Amino acid sequence: MYQNFALLAAFTFFYSITSGGMARTPVNGAVVFMLFGLAVGPLGLDMLHLSIDAEGLRTLAELTLALVLFTDAASSNLRELEHSYRIPLRLLMVGLPLTIVLGYVAGQLLFDSLGWIELAILAVILAPTDAALGKAVVSDSAVPGKIREGLNVESGLNDGICVPILFIFLILASEAGAAADTTAVAVKLVAQAVGIGVLVGVGTTWIAIRLVKAVEGRKWLTRSWQQVTVPALAVACFAIAQWLGGSGFIACFVGGMLFGARSGHGVHKRLLEAESVGDTLALLTWVAFGALVVGQGLDSLTWQSVCYAVLSLTVIRILPVFIVLTGLGLGTAEKLFIGWFGPRGLASIVFAVIVINQKLPGGSVVIDTAVVTIILSVLLHGLSANPLVAALAAKIQAKGGRTD
Repeated sequence: MYQNFALLAAFTFFYSITSGGMARTPVNGAVVFMLFGLAVGPLGLDMLHLSIDAEGLRTLAELTLALVLFTDAASSNLRELEHSYRIPLRLLMVGLPLTIVLGYVAGQLLFDSLGWIELAILAVILAPTDAALGKAVVSDSAVPGKIREGLNVESGLNDGICVPILFIFLILASEAGAAADTTAVAVKLVAQAVGIGVLVGVGTTWIAIRLVKAVEGRKWLTRSWQQVTVPALAVACFAIAQWLGGSGFIACFVGGMLFGARSGHGVHKRLLEAESVGDTLALLTWVAFGALVVGQGLDSLTWQSVCYAVLSLTVIRILPVFIVLTGLGLGTAEKLFIGWFGPRGLASIVFAVIVINQKLPGGSVVIDTAVVTIILSVLLHGLSANPLVAALAAKIQAKGGRTD
């Protein structure tokens, strides 16, 4: 136990004091964290012995994603979003279903051993994009504001939308699904996930904002405890929504947007502590993923899984983006940029763990393919983020455009 603590604490300290320098290199945090976990895990030096099971990894990934969604949403530029709302709206309402359909078609072509439900589940697992892996892009001022906000809102909401879709297919895969009214179940799950998620996010955050303003006027809130308020609020939004049967991810994103809109100019200072907690949890999540999962994924590689992973990160993602963003005045380079930066990560890990517990007939193939896709995404999107951001900014400036 103490050896694990020593390794994780030393690595966290080292990365914290070099993070600024690392941010200027092509290698982002998730790549470093995952490779460190692989290097010191059982397949590497065998020094890190984590006893986290699938549920533990799911909990860690969910908490990380909850904090990232809340802080990213709170940092959103709502004025910019008022002018560019059509980008995330099209990506979510049309692009996301198209991505799932294309993922299903690609699975039909590659996997003879999987039934249609398993193929649909695989497509849903890999449909949502990762707000944490995409943070380097959506927080970089060199990227045009409309693209930043579009990607931010898309990644903030698509995982919450995919939750009820995933559960619909899991119900169909069970014996109970055969006798269930699929349409009624689908409508109920979607309404619960979205409706309860929005209500909890708005209600919990509104109450919290009122309470914070009330105690600040009386000077009850000390500086040390002030650092805890935002992380606690994000987790509360997530947990309450999940407890009531809604989508905790939607609750966090909606709550974060309300918190940012109502907190005024001091919002960024309030978010610093929550962002640092989220970054630390992300480090632990990717180290655990590298130590516990990556090795197994590499051991079970098949050409079908690799082909599907490549298609998932390219054609399956980029083609729907090109289709739905037509007519919005975006150039080819901008649409390619949006299409490419649809990384798969924490949400897909959470969904994969849910599927593991269902013990589907083709579950192992589904999970192995999802793991390979996540590994490729971490490496390819992590290595390409800074160079492609610089290239896009240079192209826009050469045309006399603005990135703000």
